[in-house]
Amino acid sequence: MIEGRASDDSCRSVSDAMNLSLGDFSELIGLIYEGLKEPVQWASLLKALRKHLKANWATLILRPASLDQPALLVRAGDQGPEIYGAAYNQYNVFSMDPFVGLPPDKVVTLDEMIDTQQWVKGEFYRQFIAPNDIRHILGSDLRADDGAECRLRLTRPAGTSNFSACDKALCQMLLPHIKRAVNLRAHFGVIESERRIYATAVDRMLVGTLILDKTGTVIRSNRVAEDILAQKDGIHLSRDTLHADYRKEDHDLQQLMRQTLSGAHLSSPSVPEALAITRPSGRAKLGIVIRTIPLGEWSEGRHRPAVAVFIRDPERKSQASSELLRQLFGFTPAEATLALLLANGLTLDEAADELHIRKNTIRAHLRSIFTKTGVTRQTTLVRLLLSSVA
Repeated sequence: MIEGRASDDSCRSVSDAMNLSLGDFSELIGLIYEGLKEPVQWASLLKALRKHLKANWATLILRPASLDQPALLVRAGDQGPEIYGAAYNQYNVFSMDPFVGLPPDKVVTLDEMIDTQQWVKGEFYRQFIAPNDIRHILGSDLRADDGAECRLRLTRPAGTSNFSACDKALCQMLLPHIKRAVNLRAHFGVIESERRIYATAVDRMLVGTLILDKTGTVIRSNRVAEDILAQKDGIHLSRDTLHADYRKEDHDLQQLMRQTLSGAHLSSPSVPEALAITRPSGRAKLGIVIRTIPLGEWSEGRHRPAVAVFIRDPERKSQASSELLRQLFGFTPAEATLALLLANGLTLDEAADELHIRKNTIRAHLRSIFTKTGVTRQTTLVRLLLSSVA
């Protein structure tokens, strides 16, 4: 018989054998789904599993290592939960692990899969397992709906008893919930990736964006809005609500926001409201547009996104890159540089001074730019550049 085999005793009741109340079991289920919102996902769940199963390590491998990407592990030990990235994160280390390829969606112990007497004599055990004081392992391999693999691992040190049938039964009961949560994570991950793409695009267009809840409190802002608010020049935040510096404009701003918030219950966006905000510094006025965020079919709650505020600073410079303009219009490096200066509001003479070149030379560049873009006027060129995907 292989040493350390798990007990074959049947487990009549998880709550009886594990001394686990229905409330404790319900708490574990809750931690599985709440774990999606944690800064270190599922940290609380792993900490609780480690306690209930008397394990020294509880690990969730969210992405096994491969040749083209490192692993992503979350584990709980004596020092608390952490995202793990040590030597075991390397593909060549993962490939040496014999406790892989487990029966899908089934909880098993190490000794059910391999000869543990030979395992403890191997190089992998001596280098990577023994230093972590691991002797017994309980685990399961899950495959998400998108094909991604997730692995749950719980370990106990040498000198302790192996995981029992009831330990396995508890994990088996949790497994379907963990799999559902992993599928939700993959789904939300796609949505988050799309959100970041759109947010980056708005940033590149130099539009500040603030999202307000039904109380008028700012719950989210992009980088451009944060930069504009940090200047405290015409507009600012006070207790997470938006205010203009001048009393009359602040009165108008608050009135517009109240009107917009009053239509936040509608399922279609209202007509946008606009306002110009004076800046004490004397710089060009800020342009503000306020509109409702349409009510989703299942939207509810005071702190749901209700209103979007868009802020445009006409003095912010274009972030289009010279390389993108070269690719889009076939500009030379010099032509791309000139086009960017014109898009940022410089006159042709000012651009010549900025680039330290003769006016005849810069006019030659402009003629070439006109030819490549198909326009004949400088104002049309600027409008074309500002509306391009660059």
